[in-house]
Amino acid sequence: MVKQHANSLYGYVLKYLRNEEDSQDIVQDVYEKLWKNRKKVEVEKSKSWMFTTAHNTLINFAKKKQRTVYNTETVPEHGKLDTSYETKEIVEKVLNLLPPLQKSIVLLRDLEGYSYQEIGHMLDISDSQVKVYLFRARKKMQKQLKDLTILS
Repeated sequence: MVKQHANSLYGYVLKYLRNEEDSQDIVQDVYEKLWKNRKKVEVEKSKSWMFTTAHNTLINFAKKKQRTVYNTETVPEHGKLDTSYETKEIVEKVLNLLPPLQKSIVLLRDLEGYSYQEIGHMLDISDSQVKVYLFRARKKMQKQLKDLTILS
């Protein structure tokens, strides 16, 4: 299970955190939890279980980090856009402005390529909720990106 899903799980966590060391810690924590629950987790559902556990761990990690560290990486204030930013960096900053659940859904759908059903199963929400959250996340990102292009 670990070998089969290690790359995609690490990729998901790394895209979410954008920090290799923290991502490795989170993935290691997921594997530790998998080991502790190995008798309860069905092999067929292991992928979903690991992504659900990773998502929940990421949410807890983000909340804990927000309480201890102020986020200095926000989108620049109106009129202060640095035109040297690459488009990718701007999109990543806008992605980081999304609520954790929406961010996870965008990453799982658009970057990892999972279906609505798979994402719903991983995050323990319905397929229709996945679609709604994804729609709202994309609209928020679109608005933020549109606001940024007006500044340039």
